[in-house]
Amino acid sequence: MSLRTRLTLSYVGFFAVALLALDCGLYLFVSQSLVGGIDNELQLGAQLLQQDFSQNNNRVPSYFDGERLVLALTKPNVGGFEGTSLLAQIQKLDHTVVARSPNLPENLPIDAEAFQRAVDGKFAIGTLSSKDIRMRVLIAPLLIKSPSNEQLVVGVMMVGRRMEETERALTLLTYTLVGGGIVVLLAAARGGAWLTRAAFRPIDQVVTTAQSIVSASDLSSRVPVPASQDELQRLTVTINDLLARLEGLFETQRRFMADVSHELRTPLAAMQGNLEVLARGAARDPELLNESLVDMRREVGRLIRMTNDLLLLAQSDSGLQLRREPVEIDTLLLEVLRELRPLTGAVQLRMGAEDQVLVLGDRDRIKQALLNLGVNALQHTPAGGSVTLGLARQAEHVEISVADTGAGIPAEALPQIFNRFFRADAARTRNQGGAGLGLSIVRWIAEAHGGQIAATSQVGVGSTFILSLPIYEPPALPLPQPESELRAGVIIGP
Repeated sequence: MSLRTRLTLSYVGFFAVALLALDCGLYLFVSQSLVGGIDNELQLGAQLLQQDFSQNNNRVPSYFDGERLVLALTKPNVGGFEGTSLLAQIQKLDHTVVARSPNLPENLPIDAEAFQRAVDGKFAIGTLSSKDIRMRVLIAPLLIKSPSNEQLVVGVMMVGRRMEETERALTLLTYTLVGGGIVVLLAAARGGAWLTRAAFRPIDQVVTTAQSIVSASDLSSRVPVPASQDELQRLTVTINDLLARLEGLFETQRRFMADVSHELRTPLAAMQGNLEVLARGAARDPELLNESLVDMRREVGRLIRMTNDLLLLAQSDSGLQLRREPVEIDTLLLEVLRELRPLTGAVQLRMGAEDQVLVLGDRDRIKQALLNLGVNALQHTPAGGSVTLGLARQAEHVEISVADTGAGIPAEALPQIFNRFFRADAARTRNQGGAGLGLSIVRWIAEAHGGQIAATSQVGVGSTFILSLPIYEPPALPLPQPESELRAGVIIGP
C-alpha cells in the first residue's frame, strides 16, 4: 500500500471517528431535549389536574360511617385532556380506576413500585410499554387537604403521552445522520485523495528527478523548486543542496582517482626503470648502483609521504582526537625554520616579526601544518625570491604568517586551494611531487585547534598564508605566603 493511500485512509478514518462522535452527541442531545420537553409537559398536566381537583374539593362534605369518617370527594376532571396529546388516569389507593381521559382507550397498568412511591407522596417518570402503546408517563400522588389542614394522599394519578411522534422524529434523525455521514465520508475520501495527490505532486517530481539522476548518472540535474514558501520548498532546496554536494564529492573523487593514479604511476614507473637498469648490469657499476638506489629511495619517500597524508585525512574524517598541551609557538617556529633551510635552494628563507606566545594543542600537528605551509611556499617561489615566517600576537589569538614572493594564485582559484586534491597549476605541482593534500591538512589542523587558515594572493607578486590559533593563558599560580618569624606556642630563649 502506497504512502498516499495510507494517508488518505488515515484522514478518512480520523474524520469518520470524529463524525461518529459528533453524530452520537447530536442524537443524545436531541433525544434528551425531546424527552425533557415531554417530561415538562407531563408535569404541567399533573399540576393542572391537581389544581382542578383541589379547587373542586375545597370544601369536602363528610359523614360518619359507623366510627369511620368518610369524605365525599369530587372526581378529578380528566375530560379536558381529550383535545390534547396527554392521557390521564386516576386510581384509588386500592388500585381501582375511578377516572380516565376520553382519549385513553383502556386502563393502563401501573408498576407496583411506582404506585407505592406515589402513595408515599413521591412521583416517578418513566416509559411505559403496553401492547402496541409506548408512552412516557408521570405517576404522582393525588392530594387533598383534610379538615385538620393536612395533606392526604387520596389516590394516584397517571399523566402520559404517546412516544410515536418522538420516536419517528428520532428515527428520521438517525437516518439523516447515517445517510449524511456516508455522503460526507465519501466526499472526504475524494477530497482527501485529491489533497494528497496535490501535496505529493512535488514529491513525485523529486522522485522522478532522482530516478533520472540514477538512470543517467547525471548529478547536475536539479529538482524544480516550488514557488510556495512551505515544507516542500525547503525539502526541495535541501535535496538540491544535497545533489550539489554529491556532485562535488563525486567530482572530487574522480579528480582524486586521477591524481592518485598519476602520483602512484610516476614513482612506480621510476622505480621500475631503475630496477631494469640494475637488471641490465648497473648493479656491478658502483656509480650507477648508487644513483639508482638514491632515485628509488626518493620515490619510496614520496609514496610514504602521500600515504601518510591520505591516512591523516582519513583519520580526521573519523574524528581523530588531538593532544592538548601548552605549545611555545615562537620556539616551534624557529624549529620549523631550521628544518626548512635544507630545502631552500636559491630561495631566501628568513624570520620576520616574532612574539612569545603559548597555544593549547598538539605540538606535532601544529609543526606539520607549519612545515606544509613552508614547503608549499618554497615550491612556488622561483630562484632569487624569498619566504618570510612571522609570528604576531593579537588580542585573543596568534597569527602565524608564511609569505612568499612567488607567482601568486589566481583569484578564481583562491577559494578552493584548501580543498582536497585541488591544484591551481596541476601540471607544475605534479612535477614538484605534490598531491594537493598539504593545504587541506593545514585547514583540518587549524579547525581542530579552534582556529582558522586564510590566504591572500596577488598574481605576479606573491601569496601570504595566515594560520590563526587561540592563545592559551596558563592559570596564575598562588603567591607563596611569608612565614612568620614567631609561631604561636613557641618560645625563643636566649
